[in-house]
Amino acid sequence: MSQSPTICPTVLYADAKAAIRQLTKAFGFTETAVYESEDGVVEHAELSFGNGVVMLGSKGREGVYAKAMADAGTTGVFVHVDDVDAHHQHAVEQGAEILMPPTDQDYGARDYMARDVEGNVWSFGTYTPLTGS
Repeated sequence: MSQSPTICPTVLYADAKAAIRQLTKAFGFTETAVYESEDGVVEHAELSFGNGVVMLGSKGREGVYAKAMADAGTTGVFVHVDDVDAHHQHAVEQGAEILMPPTDQDYGARDYMARDVEGNVWSFGTYTPLTGS
């Protein structure tokens, strides 16, 4: 894959390991990254297909994203942006509902989270799928 995508669906599953098996074996996705907790729960995974990528994880975890997704369905969208703070400021100025302000993450990225007018959860950040940075 020559260039990482800038928009990635993010999907939560009750059984993320089974979802990874199905997406790779039945639908032809390629597993590019899987991060599990000490007890084997999939915290984050990335699967590629062509020049696209889907990020996924397990339902029922802790954290701002898990709480935001609890009433939002199983899918969110992640959008790569270079300047998180400027993007966030513009969203605030336009009246967007912010669920999490710009935050430095322990994996090196910076992101924020918002909800759209229909309740969908959008994350905007510096993380680049498939490179991990």
